Order: sequence, then C-alpha cells, then structure tokens
Amino acid sequence: MIYKIRVILDTEEDIFRDLELENSNTLEDFHNAITQAFGFMGNEMASFYTCDEEWVQDEEIALFDMSESGSDVRLMNETLLSDVLTENEPKLIYVYDFLSMWTFFVELADIVEKEDGRVYPNVLFSFGELPDSPPEKSFESKPTMDFDDNFESYDDLDFDENWN
Repeated sequence: MIYKIRVILDTEEDIFRDLELENSNTLEDFHNAITQAFGFMGNEMASFYTCDEEWVQDEEIALFDMSESGSDVRLMNETLLSDVLTENEPKLIYVYDFLSMWTFFVELADIVEKEDGRVYPNVLFSFGELPDSPPEKSFESKPTMDFDDNFESYDDLDFDENWN
C-alpha cells in the first residue's frame, strides 16, 4: 500500500510537501524523503514523535540512540511507517536539527494501491519556499504567578545568606 502524507512546516506561511511512500518504508526512509523534499542536507539529528489528534507530543522515535546505556528509545530504522501512521492515528510530529528546531506536522492523507512504474518515495506536490532560518519558537508558558522584580527588601524572601 502507498501512504500519501502531507508534511507541513510549523510557520505562519503555508509551506508543505505532499509525499508518497510505501507503508513498508521505515521512518528513516521517511526522514530522508522529508529532508530531500525540503532541501536539507540531511546531516542533522532528527526525531519523529507520536501524538494525539490535538498534536500533543508523546513517544519519541529517534534517528540514533544517543544514550550511554542503550535505552528503550525506538529508532527510525527499526520502525515501519505502518507501525506509527494509521487511519486511526494519522498524525506525527517531526523535528529536524535540534539546534534550529525545524518542526513539522505530518498527517496521513490517504492510503492507495501502488502504481506500476512509479518510484517511491515520490514528491506529489510542493508548496512554499523554506525560509533561510526556522520560524521563531516560544517555549515559555504563561507564568502561574505574577512576579514583581522591584524587590525593595529581601528580608521577606526567607533565604539564608550563609547557605554555603
């Protein structure tokens, strides 16, 4: 079976690629297809994340296991597309280059029969140009307390001056 997948850059402008891949491709194959479709070199770390309908991030599926002891992290080269993208769970988040944090929303659009003579992965449609730098991200959440940085007296803060 062939998965038709839309990969959308997390930005205000519409920038996306529609790709076709075989459901038996690995997530590493998908990672390579995404980097080529968007014009990345493909030499940076990346991860896919499973998520729910509201795009709430869940399990990481990494390109490489960077842990010292060999953890339980799922790896792209060991995970098939059909293991994580289904009609019931059609969404993933993809992050490329953890220093720049290029973030993409991935959504399964359709599952069709394989066409004879067509080479997969295949870029069906390309819309928008990738910006020179990734869109700004705001990782701050709203503070739960209102902080006043005009302290006139530190006596009320109850800390020990000789803590060391």
